[in-house]
Amino acid sequence: MVRRGRWEYAERTHGERGMAVIVIAVTPADNVLFVEQFRMPLRARTIEMPAGLVGDDRADDSLAEAAYRELIEETGWRPEHVDVLLTGPTSSGMSSERIAFVRARGLSKVGNGGGVDGEDIIVHEVPRAQAPAWLMQKYAEGYEVDLKLWAGLWMIEFNPDGSPAG
Repeated sequence: MVRRGRWEYAERTHGERGMAVIVIAVTPADNVLFVEQFRMPLRARTIEMPAGLVGDDRADDSLAEAAYRELIEETGWRPEHVDVLLTGPTSSGMSSERIAFVRARGLSKVGNGGGVDGEDIIVHEVPRAQAPAWLMQKYAEGYEVDLKLWAGLWMIEFNPDGSPAG
C-alpha cells in the first residue's frame, strides 16, 4: 500500500511498470478460452481470461511476450501471433496497475495449461456464441466474474476503434 496525502492505493512490488496483460483467445473450434482460479483478495473462485504480469520472469519482458507466455502456461494453447490492442488502468482509484488487452491468433494446443507454482487454474473452452450466457450462469452460481470479459468478448470481433478485427 502507498499513501500520498489522504489517498491510499495498491502498487505492485514485482513485475514491470505495474503492467499486466489479458489475453483474448479463440480456439480453431471457435471456443473462447476462460480460466477459473481462486483469488485470495476476493476469497472466491473467479472466471477470467488468461492474464498475467509483464516482467514477472524477466525485466525486459514485452507485452506480447508476456501474453504469449501466460496463454501457454494457463491454458496450454500457443498463439501463432499476438496483437496488443489497448492499454489502460484496471482500477484507477485503487491501484496503479495498468492492463493491456492482447488478441491471440492462430492457436494450437501444446499442453494442458493449469498455470505454474500451484496456481491450480481450470481451463474452460466455451463456444463463442454461448459465452455471454455461460458467464452469467457462472455469476448466478456464485463465481466472481471479471467485468473486463465483456470488453474482451467485444474485441474478438472488433478493434478498440470499432473497426472489424482483421
